[in-house]
Amino acid sequence: MKDDFIIDKIKFKSRLIVGTGKYKSFQQTANAIKASGADMVTVAVRRVNITNKKEPTLMDYIDPKKITYLPNTAGCFNSRDALRTLRLAREMGGWKLVKLEVLGDKKTLYPNMIETIKSTEVLVKEGFKVMVYCTDDLVMAKKLEDVGASSIMPLAAPIGSGLGIQNKINIKIIKEQSKVPVIVDAGVGEASDATIAMELGCDGVLINTAIAEANNPALMAEAMKFAVIAGRKSYLAGRMKKKTFGVASSPKKNLI
Repeated sequence: MKDDFIIDKIKFKSRLIVGTGKYKSFQQTANAIKASGADMVTVAVRRVNITNKKEPTLMDYIDPKKITYLPNTAGCFNSRDALRTLRLAREMGGWKLVKLEVLGDKKTLYPNMIETIKSTEVLVKEGFKVMVYCTDDLVMAKKLEDVGASSIMPLAAPIGSGLGIQNKINIKIIKEQSKVPVIVDAGVGEASDATIAMELGCDGVLINTAIAEANNPALMAEAMKFAVIAGRKSYLAGRMKKKTFGVASSPKKNLI
């Protein structure tokens, strides 16, 4: 069965996107990404050294010719800083496929959707392909698509919380109403969370903390890889209908 994962005409092999923050070393990061099978990784432009050759860089361990780098605006709390960060990313590495996140609250790290929508409009006009971190608000998600977002990325739960998908209904509706890929971003804590996201019909899952803070990051990355694959296959297969009462598995005719 042909089942391509395409974001703005770019085809990816894996539906799992992995973050590069919070690991103990670049080597540990590289090991986890290899185990995950991911071919796209997010990079916090403001926090990770990717250009200063006098110090170890992420590129020394993860080849940007083999793995797609997705610069993001982690740590930005207003449109001005987010726009500046992604413009710098384009100047440094020529990146146009980017991840936008404009946070609105320092405690919950929830997105500021007003600033997010405003930033998306500007970036799209400047030729960026914008994957957008957002709340699981149906109206806001549709607005992002309307202004040109390449992908909608609703949170499952607050960033780094590991609480899993808190609002399955909204995530499912966002997917059903969207014509662009929907990728669950933030809040995944274990492999079963990733599977649930995919069974809801989502096109992919972005995971950082659940892998980076696991006791064995590489092993957790591999678990997430298979969880995403299993969830996608389950969704494509089509689940059985739910029933109120028990239904025997064996035939009722010709009983001894």
